[in-house]
Amino acid sequence: MPRSLVMGGAGFLGSHLCDRLLEAGHEVICMDNLVTGSADNIAHLAGDRFQFINHDVTRTIQVDGPLDYVLNFASPASPVNYLKLPIATLKVGSFGTHNALGLARAKKAVFLMASTSEVYGDPKEHPQAETYWGNVNPIGPRSVYDEAKRYAEALTMAYHRTHQVDTRIARIFNTYGPRMGIDDGRAIPNFFKQAWTGKDLTVYGDGRQTRSFCYVTDLIEGIYRLLLSSEHDPVNIGNPKEMNLLEMAEKILQVTGSQSKIVFKPLPTDDPKVRQPNIARARELLQWQPQVDLDQGLRVTSEYFKSQLGGD
Repeated sequence: MPRSLVMGGAGFLGSHLCDRLLEAGHEVICMDNLVTGSADNIAHLAGDRFQFINHDVTRTIQVDGPLDYVLNFASPASPVNYLKLPIATLKVGSFGTHNALGLARAKKAVFLMASTSEVYGDPKEHPQAETYWGNVNPIGPRSVYDEAKRYAEALTMAYHRTHQVDTRIARIFNTYGPRMGIDDGRAIPNFFKQAWTGKDLTVYGDGRQTRSFCYVTDLIEGIYRLLLSSEHDPVNIGNPKEMNLLEMAEKILQVTGSQSKIVFKPLPTDDPKVRQPNIARARELLQWQPQVDLDQGLRVTSEYFKSQLGGD
């Protein structure tokens, strides 16, 4: 039975990853300090093959017994959270990743780093391929997340080249679905909360900035396939279907049946104008591409957020 440690396992993506590993027959250790994760996300997983450890991964990580896989999903991931926790975000990307890689090396485990499309910054290449080096402001307010992940990628490759740690790097693009925090601050949770509570939907800028939204189960399947591959270089995991945020707001009004209006506010500093993954490598190396239709994914997500807000 494979034994896996998921750091940040009580978060949105981490908890779904725990689901997938358990489904594949793994014994799963979930490690999280619950700063942005939630015990509710993993409450359904209690059982013989699942263990939760409340621990801050910026401190030395100790796990008894063997480990086959170490998956690092520990970090605030939404602008609301990493702007509120800038130093903690930098520390988990640096010290936390260093500790995780040290553990993977000691246990001779495969290490997977959950990186992000934010390493591309406000890109001048569109769509973004893994060969693009990015356009990132290293001292802007978003840099605490962007640069933490860029450093984590560099550290992961250094451990691979220097210590022969068997590493993977997933560059994750915008993902949505159940277990996102209702106050996450990203577009889809914001729009659903506003639509279900009868408030105006807030679109920043002119709403023409684009994103590519991947349903969470598709994303996790891509991560799982990458974990089982032998690919060390970064791989984009996301949905290549691009749409602008004004279109998404209109889509959510349609899904919810809300009579809310759309209002416009100034664009935040360094907010990317475009975001679309080139997933040619994922298709070739992992035989993976998204399967869940946007309308289907939004219906499920809508019901989840409605229940979180106390709706019927």
